[in-house]
Amino acid sequence: MGYKSLAECINDLEKHGHLIRIKEEVDPYLEAAAIHLKVYEQKGPALLFENLKGSKFPAVSNLFGTIERSKFMFRDSLDKVKTLVDLKGDPMKALRSPIKYTSVSLTALSALPMKVSRKAPIMYGKAKISDIPPIVNWPMDGGAFVTMPQVYSEDIENPGVMNSNLGMYRIQLNGNDYIQDQEIGLHYQLHRGIGIHQSKANALGKPLKVSIFVGGPPSHALAAVMPLPEGLSETTFAGALGNRRFRYFYDQEGFCISADADFVITGTVYPHDNKREGPFGDHLGYYSLIHPFPLMKVHNVYHKKDAIWNFTIVGRPPQEDTSFGALIHEISGKAIPQEVPGVSAVNAVDEAGVHPLLFAIGSERYTPYIKERKPQEILTQANRILGSNQLSLAKFLFICAKEDNPNLDIHNVEAFLKHVLERIDLSRDLHFYTKTTIDTLDYTGTDLNSGSKVAFTIAGEIKRELSKEIPQNFSLPNIFKGAKMIMPGIIAIEGNKFKNEQDASKEIMALNDALKNENLDSIPLLIICDDANFTAKNWQNFVWVTFTRSNPSHDIHGINSFTEHKHWGCKGPLIIDARVKPHHAPPLVMDQKTEKNIEKLWSKGGSLYGIIK
Repeated sequence: MGYKSLAECINDLEKHGHLIRIKEEVDPYLEAAAIHLKVYEQKGPALLFENLKGSKFPAVSNLFGTIERSKFMFRDSLDKVKTLVDLKGDPMKALRSPIKYTSVSLTALSALPMKVSRKAPIMYGKAKISDIPPIVNWPMDGGAFVTMPQVYSEDIENPGVMNSNLGMYRIQLNGNDYIQDQEIGLHYQLHRGIGIHQSKANALGKPLKVSIFVGGPPSHALAAVMPLPEGLSETTFAGALGNRRFRYFYDQEGFCISADADFVITGTVYPHDNKREGPFGDHLGYYSLIHPFPLMKVHNVYHKKDAIWNFTIVGRPPQEDTSFGALIHEISGKAIPQEVPGVSAVNAVDEAGVHPLLFAIGSERYTPYIKERKPQEILTQANRILGSNQLSLAKFLFICAKEDNPNLDIHNVEAFLKHVLERIDLSRDLHFYTKTTIDTLDYTGTDLNSGSKVAFTIAGEIKRELSKEIPQNFSLPNIFKGAKMIMPGIIAIEGNKFKNEQDASKEIMALNDALKNENLDSIPLLIICDDANFTAKNWQNFVWVTFTRSNPSHDIHGINSFTEHKHWGCKGPLIIDARVKPHHAPPLVMDQKTEKNIEKLWSKGGSLYGIIK
């Protein structure tokens, strides 16, 4: 739908049964988040909080809470936008060849941003940062955050909307050392679009102008998280997906303003001006801790009449941003082979926190004439994947050759891992990247942004039948507490609390001594964890524990391991030590008192009575 505003979208969702109004007073400190989390967990409706304690503005969340609702909002444009993305980011192709691209020519036209006058609804009034709903999601959060922002910046050397970046980077509104109503914190990585803009501004010794848009048509929020092909800006994508050109103007201070937004915060980031930002409960399921990040000096907070604040809750996946990922895959999935030759599919596994774990399907065509097929071409494809944009944040990459199973599905985690474990040669197929960069939010590495990666490259025939039970010859040293079968070929081993690398090395040696003479070919993967019952309960727990609590270079071991010409491998099962380490960030745990306080909404007469259990 070509929504003109967030309010129009909300009314449409309510009309079709996709939104519920919360009329009770709700505390923005933890309560709004707790309500959202419970509703999202049961695939419930979008939520409009009409009465947030201490705020004059209402707020909406869970707009993208299900993939079905997300598709509903873009029901008139989704298919056309897929075709537009297939044009490799050049909407003008459709305009130059209207007969060939009849179905998307109008979509291409709507992709072009439109400059309007300053008399737009967003200029209705001004507010202070302290007037914004101070929504705090998790008990240890350092303050209130903007969790659904569209952060706009321009290249200081090549300004203009067509060369802008619109990204979703978290914003801390208060807390820590920020001066209330004058300063806010920006959290982003320097290799991201706004980071590149800031680096250029820093080099010139000039401040970077930043505009933060909140609300507006839902296509604007999705555009801010979309990994677009080179040459297609987020503002053009927002127009194409929303069936409405991105409307903008510049205020008297020279800041770009989204005319359709509900709120716009403008400010400047001065060279090397940082303050402590965090903690913040993040999408890996843990807190990101306090670190220095860019400081933004606030200029203005514009808002439209009857403005609505848009927010979400992030935490251990799946969460609302899971739908973002599903939509991104649906829209841009066909672009993957164009971006990475030979690779037909990539999945950032949501249940593992997205960035830590990638599944990919490549092609292995180098050795059709050799008796035993082995990974060769997919090695080069693995390097390309781990060097590409957001994919470069991954720690674990499993890439399989399509020729071994053309029907292999990267989204079926259990089937994909079965395919891997049936074929992997642990003496040959692991390739490490040490002392490299990882996600800023990932604390498994040796320092902020620092860690390692490993690529598992799988090509060839089935080598083993995976055991569905713990073998009788699987005997653990008494320093381990027991074992549970996770899925065929994978066992969870419960260990003692991780103290240090020296003690962990002794434990691995003891495990190796106990198993080195046993034939355990049917069990290629062992996971050392803090709670075997929890880890083995389901595959979602397994991938979350395993890949968010391990650093490949430090935590991968093996029975009968060896190093040959600087290549590491093992002749027995692979071991991943996925215990919580002393330097890891704490996991997210909701406040029990808050969860008790919100029960009234599900009682008879409450806004959510009968909506969900």
